[in-house]
Amino acid sequence: MKKLLMGALVLGTVISTSAVKAQQLNTLSAKEKKNGWQLLFDGKSTTGWHTYLKETASPAWKISDNALVLDQEAKKNGAPGGDLVTDGEYENYELSVDWKISEGGNSGIIFSVHEDPAFEQSYLTGPEMQVLDDARHSDGKINKHNSGDLYDLKKSSKNAVKPVGQWNTAKIMKKDGHLTLWLNGVKTVETTIGTPEWDALVANSKFKGWKGFGKYPKGRIALQDHGNVVSYRNIKIRVL
Repeated sequence: MKKLLMGALVLGTVISTSAVKAQQLNTLSAKEKKNGWQLLFDGKSTTGWHTYLKETASPAWKISDNALVLDQEAKKNGAPGGDLVTDGEYENYELSVDWKISEGGNSGIIFSVHEDPAFEQSYLTGPEMQVLDDARHSDGKINKHNSGDLYDLKKSSKNAVKPVGQWNTAKIMKKDGHLTLWLNGVKTVETTIGTPEWDALVANSKFKGWKGFGKYPKGRIALQDHGNVVSYRNIKIRVL
């Protein structure tokens, strides 16, 4: 009986701890609210988001375990794919988002996205912070294509990604064109859009000659559908 009671107490503690952690997801602390942070994902719905060039969010983006999850099975059953983008546009801000990629998966956080039928995809205008299973996806072998990189533009100063299946925290700060990326608390990339350095980065990338790439200071934030299961949560922004 004593062992049963102890077991019940331990189990109750685990359940209680899990419940507390779940309650803390997709919320803002009093300090964050005071400092101007806003939630972009409430943990329950796709409110505030829509599929790029569509009015609403595709059902392929579902809510599971307090996260936005791209469900590839739903796409096989007819749900349209596509990048998920914010309803709002942002220019100077600090963005924080947790992500978890599936085995062999690929995705990205794309920003300064100009939504216009002239550009069929979000990546045609928006630079990207790479989200990847570096060890198993073929992009992991390509320079400037790893997690935390400014995709195809600038390589991370340090490899800071966690093993596939674990949650990572990315941060993007953009202020008057000055761009800084962090992954799991490690600064990975720093550059300034519109400078000679930036022009050189673009000229030496796949984006060379792309009409609208990196040309829009203000734009939407996108979560990329690259054909793999990916999860995002704790998405919050502070306008600077």
